[in-house]
Amino acid sequence: MKLVIAPDSFKESLSAPDVAAAIARGWLRARPADEILLRPMADGGEGTVDAVLEATGGERRECLVRGPLGTPVQAHWGWLEEGTAVIEMAAASGLHLVPAHQRDATRTSSFGTGELIRAALDAGARKIILGLGGSATNDGGLGLLQALGVRFLDEQGAPLGDGGAELARLHSIDVAGLDTRLRAVEVEVAADVDNPLYGPRGASAVFGPQKGASPAQVEQLNAALQRYAQVAAQVLGEDHSAYPGVGAAGGLGFAARAFLGARFRPGIELVAEVAGLAEAMQGAALAITGEGRLDAQSLHGKTPVGVARVAAAAGVPVIALAGSLGEGYVRVHDNGIAAAFSLTPGPISLAQAMTGAAVELEARAEELARLWSLAQVSR
Repeated sequence: MKLVIAPDSFKESLSAPDVAAAIARGWLRARPADEILLRPMADGGEGTVDAVLEATGGERRECLVRGPLGTPVQAHWGWLEEGTAVIEMAAASGLHLVPAHQRDATRTSSFGTGELIRAALDAGARKIILGLGGSATNDGGLGLLQALGVRFLDEQGAPLGDGGAELARLHSIDVAGLDTRLRAVEVEVAADVDNPLYGPRGASAVFGPQKGASPAQVEQLNAALQRYAQVAAQVLGEDHSAYPGVGAAGGLGFAARAFLGARFRPGIELVAEVAGLAEAMQGAALAITGEGRLDAQSLHGKTPVGVARVAAAAGVPVIALAGSLGEGYVRVHDNGIAAAFSLTPGPISLAQAMTGAAVELEARAEELARLWSLAQVSR
């Protein structure tokens, strides 16, 4: 029997490759002769690079870049044989890089993500996959574009500093210095949100508070991004600010679309394609997926339902394992997931559940394998 294991990470507990490995260990305890293909997944956020490299055998590369607050951070990105670079914004500009007491969405910069793109260009990339998610920034990709040679100037012709609040002073944008190598590179953005750049559903209003923005700062940043959109439209001859998804990652999606010509795709769809998930499903009898929490939100661009769609095309049934099952999780049954199981063995704390996730994954996978064997005998 062939089994495909394609989970997402369990946030702050296990990476997607670790989740997949734990499920495989448990399953093989009960059915050691089965063929298992590991295809760890991600939706474009933190863990995307590792998931793609695990599935493709690509190369992990390191790069010293400027973090969200300007201090150096060691970031990683992925290199695939066909000249494709895989970059996740969170590696260079992620919220996890900013201590809680220092979070200030008016000051954080995406410059480091631009440096990762520059490193990919230096390596000769012909295609760049850019995962958006988990960002600390609300600068509309100001920093990213500065790293790639774009100049943002105030009324006196002086360059803007770091952070989204600076965009309120924006007077002109000089794109003459934008790295010319980008003209020959295809850029695809992996994102799972459809927010515009500004407004009630924009980057600042929806995502700003979780990055440390106060209500007053949300208003300040929203107005700054609106100013940015106006000036950019004058320079580029087109207004990209209402396009679904440009509000992702603090508006970095806007920079990617408007200035880099990026194409947007659902994160799980893009990662599944790069990882060869559809090919892996051919001839499989079962697929197991999962994530930290399965609930009604899992229907909106999350990994388990995305995996189920790919599996359904190959006629493969899917079972999901989750750290917990939340309100509305039963709706996944109408979206290709035949059954879903929680890891929690009993009343335990969140810390205990996260610490013991690998052990519980193995245990549930072993029981699933035994149940599968019983079902085959009963046929």
